[in-house]
Amino acid sequence: MTSSFSSASSSSSSYSSASSSPSSYSSSKPWIYDVFLSFRGEDTRKNFTDHLYFALKDAGINTFRDDNELRRGEDISTELLQSIQKSRISVIVFSRNYANSRWCLEELVKIMECRRSCRQLVFPIFYDVDPSDVSEQTGSFAEAFAGHEERFVLQTDKDMVATWRMALTEAANLSGWDLRNVADGHEAKFIKKIVGEILRELSSTYLFVAFYPVGINPRVQQLNFLLNAGSSEVCIVGIYGMGGIGKTTIAKAMYNELFHSFDGKCFLANVREISQQPNGHVKLQEQLLFDILKTDKIKIGNVDRGMTMIKERLHSRRVLLVLDDVDKLDQLQAMAGSRDWFGSGSRIIVTTRDKHVLTVLGADRVYMATEMSDIEALELFSWHAFRTSHPVEDYKELSEQIVDYCGRLPLALEVIGSFLFGRRIVEWKSALEKLRRIPDDQIQKKLQLSFDGLNDDTQKDIFLDISCFFVGMDKEYVLPILNGCDFFADIGFSVLTQRCLVSVNEKNKLIMHDLLRDMGREVVRVQSPNDPGRRSRLWIREEVADILRRNMGTEAIQGMAINLLKANDMKVGVNVFCKLQNLRLLQLNHVKLGGGCEYLLRKLTLLCWHGFPLSFIPDGLYGENLVAIDMRHSNLRQVKNSKFLWKLKFLNLSHSHNLSQTPDFSRLPHLEKLKLKDCRSLVEVHHSIGYLDSLVLVNFKDCKQLMRLPSSFWKSKCIEILYLSGCSKFDELPEDLGDLESLTILHADDTAIRQVPSTIVKLKNLKDLSLCGCKGSTSATFLSRLMSRFLPRKSPSPTNLLPPSFHGLNRLTSLSLSDCNLSDDALPRDLGSLPSLTNLELDRNSFQSLPAGLSSLLRLTGLRLDDNTRLQTIPALPRNLDVLQASNCTSLERLPDISVASRMRLLYIANCPKLIEAPGLDKSRSISHIDMEGCYDISNTLKNSLHKVFFLCLSLLVKHIFLCCC
Repeated sequence: MTSSFSSASSSSSSYSSASSSPSSYSSSKPWIYDVFLSFRGEDTRKNFTDHLYFALKDAGINTFRDDNELRRGEDISTELLQSIQKSRISVIVFSRNYANSRWCLEELVKIMECRRSCRQLVFPIFYDVDPSDVSEQTGSFAEAFAGHEERFVLQTDKDMVATWRMALTEAANLSGWDLRNVADGHEAKFIKKIVGEILRELSSTYLFVAFYPVGINPRVQQLNFLLNAGSSEVCIVGIYGMGGIGKTTIAKAMYNELFHSFDGKCFLANVREISQQPNGHVKLQEQLLFDILKTDKIKIGNVDRGMTMIKERLHSRRVLLVLDDVDKLDQLQAMAGSRDWFGSGSRIIVTTRDKHVLTVLGADRVYMATEMSDIEALELFSWHAFRTSHPVEDYKELSEQIVDYCGRLPLALEVIGSFLFGRRIVEWKSALEKLRRIPDDQIQKKLQLSFDGLNDDTQKDIFLDISCFFVGMDKEYVLPILNGCDFFADIGFSVLTQRCLVSVNEKNKLIMHDLLRDMGREVVRVQSPNDPGRRSRLWIREEVADILRRNMGTEAIQGMAINLLKANDMKVGVNVFCKLQNLRLLQLNHVKLGGGCEYLLRKLTLLCWHGFPLSFIPDGLYGENLVAIDMRHSNLRQVKNSKFLWKLKFLNLSHSHNLSQTPDFSRLPHLEKLKLKDCRSLVEVHHSIGYLDSLVLVNFKDCKQLMRLPSSFWKSKCIEILYLSGCSKFDELPEDLGDLESLTILHADDTAIRQVPSTIVKLKNLKDLSLCGCKGSTSATFLSRLMSRFLPRKSPSPTNLLPPSFHGLNRLTSLSLSDCNLSDDALPRDLGSLPSLTNLELDRNSFQSLPAGLSSLLRLTGLRLDDNTRLQTIPALPRNLDVLQASNCTSLERLPDISVASRMRLLYIANCPKLIEAPGLDKSRSISHIDMEGCYDISNTLKNSLHKVFFLCLSLLVKHIFLCCC
């Protein structure tokens, strides 16, 4: 069973002492009475009804009858109507003279209304009267209605009599009891039978939801919307989420909201646990049928017969069925194998930790239970820790720290809050310090159920590797490493995400709830609580350092990670790896190595050693299973690998300032990503790079000495991303550039490139092109370029950096040409022919005007023209432009019609002292921010327009309006 948002805790014995209770969810019953008795007083008040009334009372059934419950001085009819509405069951005792009473008939009409509107249960009792006389109004009932029709002659009265007739017919056709056919007419046995049946119905009571139901109501409302209560279709809704998140609590609250509206209802708790017992599926099937049919204990025998019985007995009933804590498909198939097992309008709610179960089931809708908000979490914790809705003042900071540790998980907030109740601050601090090292056992067991339920050891290994080493890392980096360990990571990771054990954020980083991470690490810790060297994974700095210094590693260790600062005295000996023959994952950032590595680590798939101290990589570290080598900030001078590394996909030697040449890539045939950023001494790239069939990313950013790439490189058909920015001596993009048919990103900012070849238009997949700072000269230093941005411009020497046409770059979305010294003639005239362009950066150039076709860029949302001191006019704007930046354009006199860009939000044109007009500005309805500081020559017309825009924005309550003009 999933933890409630605040379910009972064994250590909490004084809940009743709370000064008040949270009001975020109400589980109050909609009725006051269990049973309302409707009867003809003169027929049965002093005999049958009296005996039935006291039998019900003796059985603990709260029963209403008019002569016992009415208080003097109140309107009897109004009181009776309210009593009917507030009763869960109505029992109608039909006797010979029942229909003679107008009072009884009006009661009956109200009862049948409540049956239709509130799903109230109605049971008729036929006491010495034939059901057909009631249904068809014959016999004594015919005589009664003859009198009514004689007495009531007005049309409205006749309609009332007709309503009485329909109510009698409807009630008489309901399932009930006939004294003549039950217990051979013995009243005592008859009454005992009735009381037993009513007790069985009343056993479908409200479920206990939570002592402190914080945050439940909004979640129930969301789930209720998904259930689509008005639909006549059979609807299956799943609630999934990690253990302890509150799935069961939400399901209970939803059940309490709905169950009185269904013909049958059943909440099957702990499905996973019960199904593991002998004949567990059969027990669940029997319980389901018993709860809904309210018959004597049903014996099924086997699962297949149970499936048939459920379909046969329930296919015409509108039922509410909750299957709580399902983890296997066969559990669902045994209890709810098909929608046609249940009647029209039925609702089936399934709670699970495994989303895939819901997918296979074909759930109509799914609801993901998520963590509480910060406010909800602090309140729930406070109720358990202090019995109030907020922390005691002296404990406030500690409470917030504990809530942060709990990660807003209801289970943890409840367990830890209850444990800390009544304890001193020093005990709180000690408990928190311990929790950060050793998780709470109760929470650990609950969360570990998901881990224990994984299908095989490879899935468990993937989870443990992620929890110990890979949280926050890129999925596309981690999965190949785990595949290199033969873990079948693609399917394994899919299972973990479906079971809510790990997920991926919007940046493709692996994320995991902190308590799930701690649960995984605790699974590893208990492998050998007192000897870290015998655990499978090590990540605590002090433990790793101790094992390395003392050379106490063992074959049990599969992964080891230590991340030190650059300045440290940690040094390991050459024999440190001799006992680590099962090591798969190794991270030793900034650890010094005393000599080479004589022992081959054959199983090593990840080698991460930032600040690697040697000038070469020892052969012992070239394991045949290596998938990733990350040696950023190393002292490497060269990488001479004598072995073929068939599995290597990632090589990162960035910031290795002494590295002068790349490895021979022919020995790395499946390399996918090469990162050599800021390798300042790199002058040569091995020609074999052009023959790598899987290489998709190459990063040579800030390789200051690199002048060119081998000709073979430009023939590659697989490279998608190329970074050359900051390669200040790199001076040529060859004509073969157009052969990089897979290229999507090319960044070559601040290089010495003189001209982009016209073949660039052959790059049909190019999406992002950046050539900022390319002026066609190697003489300009970074310092001179930086100063040029602040000093007055000298007469420029415009370059022909760009090809005459961009036609063909149909997928280009971003074009950055800042600080390229471009003149009017240097910009392609068909700049407006880029159909996918969304961002255009042309700041710090030398042109006076722009091509007229800008308005054709229908997808352009961002246009940056800052610091173009020669720019005088801007052509018509694209209609979907969102942001226009043209500050410090000191020659700019006139803007285009702003109103054309009907979606523009931001307008930055500060320090344009010659600007006079901005037509259409007064018509703009979308602009929320304008910066015109330093625009001294604007006309009165423009000033008036600005005032109009300002007051219009105020009237529309648009925020962040900033007008700063003279």
